[in-house]
Amino acid sequence: MNIAFVFPGQGSQYVGMGKVLCEGFGEARETFREASDALGYDVAELCFHGPKDELNRTFRTQPSILTVSIATERVLRAKGIRPSVVAGHSLGEYAALVAAGVLSFRDAVVLTEKRGRLMQDAVPEGRGLMAAVLGLGREQVDRICLSVTSGYVTAANYNCPGQTVIAGEREAVEEAMTLAREAGAKRVIALAVSAPSHCALMIEASTKLADELNRIRFNPPDVPVVNNADAMFLNTVGSIKASLVKQLDSPLLWEDSVRAMIDAGVTTFVEMCPGRVLSGLIKRIDPGVTVLSAEDGIEQTLARIKNG
Repeated sequence: MNIAFVFPGQGSQYVGMGKVLCEGFGEARETFREASDALGYDVAELCFHGPKDELNRTFRTQPSILTVSIATERVLRAKGIRPSVVAGHSLGEYAALVAAGVLSFRDAVVLTEKRGRLMQDAVPEGRGLMAAVLGLGREQVDRICLSVTSGYVTAANYNCPGQTVIAGEREAVEEAMTLAREAGAKRVIALAVSAPSHCALMIEASTKLADELNRIRFNPPDVPVVNNADAMFLNTVGSIKASLVKQLDSPLLWEDSVRAMIDAGVTTFVEMCPGRVLSGLIKRIDPGVTVLSAEDGIEQTLARIKNG
């Protein structure tokens, strides 16, 4: 059986995430200790008890989700579960790179905090917006974005059939939301994010991110990594660095990434904590694959993997 470990992105966080994991497994507790030491504050306290507003600040959210994801991955590895391939959704790509041995956990947790700050600083709060469009094809959403006249808006995430996220300047995104409803979208939802990612408004942030990446040691991956920006299998340090820069200001090709893994023989996807967002997306991309969420519990996940 070919297993893919997949790692969630921003928006999957919640107060209390990782608490049950830490209560049950020493590997998880050690991961949180490492993160706290690297960042200079108690990551476990923030994840377990909040407050929510602080956890939802982009530069806090990103390293916190990374920590929970890697804690989960380390517990599964300690139980003998190894992936054939890894991938992550936006921020989750950094956790995937840790799991593949490309980045050290300490470097990644510091880097994601810096990434969050760069994203937040790139667009003044209130200027940008992201929205999910449900029930329209990706080509329809692309055409709607091109027809907007009030400013810049573009497709930012191609998540699964019938779900595309758009991003850009607030007024332009709001116009696109209206046009999407008129075109028959089932739902159009403004997202509670503080920075419009995966679009040209992040070019300045991606340039600064490239400088940060050059200060960090990267290693060739131990297992294949499928990237967001191109939905390709990457196996060199140079291609991975370039992909992380491109990812920040280019559309995120999650549906394409999942299809690439299935075409390569992946039959089981295991979503790391927190949340179950990716599990839902993957089932809509291909209902025939097995999708497991570690959020359901480590022992249950292990049992389902071992039972095929």
